[in-house]
Amino acid sequence: MICRRRIASGGPSSTGSPFTIEAEASVKQSCRMSVQKNPLLVRLAQQLRIKWKSYLGNLVLLLLVLTGVQLWQTRDVTSGPAPELAVSVLGADGKLVTTTLSAWRALHPAEPVAIHFWAEWCPICRTEENSITRLSRDWPVLTVAMQSGGADQVRATLRQRELPWQAVIDPSGDITRAHGFHAVPSFLVVDAKGQIRTPAVGYQTEMGMRLRLWWVKLTS
Repeated sequence: MICRRRIASGGPSSTGSPFTIEAEASVKQSCRMSVQKNPLLVRLAQQLRIKWKSYLGNLVLLLLVLTGVQLWQTRDVTSGPAPELAVSVLGADGKLVTTTLSAWRALHPAEPVAIHFWAEWCPICRTEENSITRLSRDWPVLTVAMQSGGADQVRATLRQRELPWQAVIDPSGDITRAHGFHAVPSFLVVDAKGQIRTPAVGYQTEMGMRLRLWWVKLTS
């Protein structure tokens, strides 16, 4: 049953009229009766009253476990300044240029930048592709193709999947390891001062990535 407040046609229309009060009371009583007559809803309400503390405890425990896993997975992530490395970056136009991470960040002054570590063979990375593409329309995003072959192979992968990304070629995984990551997908933000912030390993939602960038921008 869907409980809706109906506007009566005819009769007193001013707020607080006896007709309106009685009609509203009748609707509320009908809603209560419909709930009371539904045994499934009654059992659900009883279970929630009895076990809400247990559910809350399980939720807190789950959050603690997830936090502990993230801390363990990011234990080797470099703290402080981002590593200064010479890299080969495949542009969205397919051209390969040699630069440094700091020089690339300098193209986006006073802005936090996101670095997304992925691999061609990683199924979880595939689920993040659309999120990374949308994120790159609003924020500076540099991706790192970890152990995904040379420039030609990465270029072919990006074209096949129609991904307009800037991608660092990291065939040996050294660049990824230099940032302290041992698995993909991984994600971090480098603030306007070149400091590493909010590293994470594993699947990240688009909203989660945006919140990390917003937070870093607000607190830098």
